[in-house]
Amino acid sequence: MALQNHCYYDREMLFFYSNSNQTKEDWGNTQLIPVQAVGSLFCIFILLSNLLVIAAVITNRRFHYPFYYLLANLAASDFLAAIAYVYLMFNTGQASRKLTVNGYFLRQGLLDTSLSASLANLLVIALERYISVMNCKVHSNLTKRRVTLLIVLVWAVSITMGAVPSLGWNCVCHLENCSQLAPIFSRSYLIFWSVSNLVAFLVMVSVYMRIYVYVKRKTAVLKVHTSGSINRKRTPIKLIKTVMTVLGAFVICWTPGLVVLLLDGLNCEQCQVMKFKRWLLLLAVLNSVMNPCIYSYKDEEMWATIKNLLHCVGNGTRRQRSSKANSRPLSSGQDTGVSQPPSEETKGEEEEQDIIKT
Repeated sequence: MALQNHCYYDREMLFFYSNSNQTKEDWGNTQLIPVQAVGSLFCIFILLSNLLVIAAVITNRRFHYPFYYLLANLAASDFLAAIAYVYLMFNTGQASRKLTVNGYFLRQGLLDTSLSASLANLLVIALERYISVMNCKVHSNLTKRRVTLLIVLVWAVSITMGAVPSLGWNCVCHLENCSQLAPIFSRSYLIFWSVSNLVAFLVMVSVYMRIYVYVKRKTAVLKVHTSGSINRKRTPIKLIKTVMTVLGAFVICWTPGLVVLLLDGLNCEQCQVMKFKRWLLLLAVLNSVMNPCIYSYKDEEMWATIKNLLHCVGNGTRRQRSSKANSRPLSSGQDTGVSQPPSEETKGEEEEQDIIKT
């Protein structure tokens, strides 16, 4: 009973891992270093690609609509996820045993916040798509102020969800309630977390399927009476297909992990949940890798804008190198009397900026 009534906030995580019988789950350096190297490459791609998506929404005026603002916010949640993965990778194995309780709460809180943000963003996008479809418009009439409030609400809810264990719903003072996958998280919290997210998945899939069927029927009716503008009328379907692809990847990548968390919360001793934790983390990372690829593949204009941004960055780097070279003193063998013609990079820059502005 002494263990049950005493709190252990001053202990390192090794104490809690031992309590959860995880002493045999260490990663040696021969395993950990390659995982960190490959994982770092994935995270760099996630960071850069989602920055490009956000930049594309900011620079292209055709993306200045509620749907794309929310899509950029979804990219921001993936950006946070990459930061969470980096922090996790370099605080796993033996390093995780040396973490303080607050350090572990931070590690898991970043992951939980990014997952909650992605889920909340998909819910808000579902609301925006429902409003636009019911009003027979490509984009909803939500004002920028309302979209901003929705984005603030998404992050407020997500940060709160990520901070719940550190606010008291944990087993630091009740070791008999600790889970295996998260040694200082209560099993009751894992049940709440997994069930609430699985229910949200089911609701979102139902809502998006209903919207898709409605728009499909509407498009079929318009196709009979419309000839020249049918491509424009299909735009709502394209946007919904993009979000449904993102939602599908999200559900496929996160559902196995939530099911395993639920089994751990239910204290399923025969389920051997520890064998799956590394593969589940890999699925989560792959989800964040796929999202920017989905945006660019399903939305041609998004891909064109991203390419233009990359070209502008490349041209700017080459111009900077050229200016440094021109600032050096000329040698006696160089001809100073002939001026060079304008570079094709400068000509292409204006065209690229025009494309981005349009």
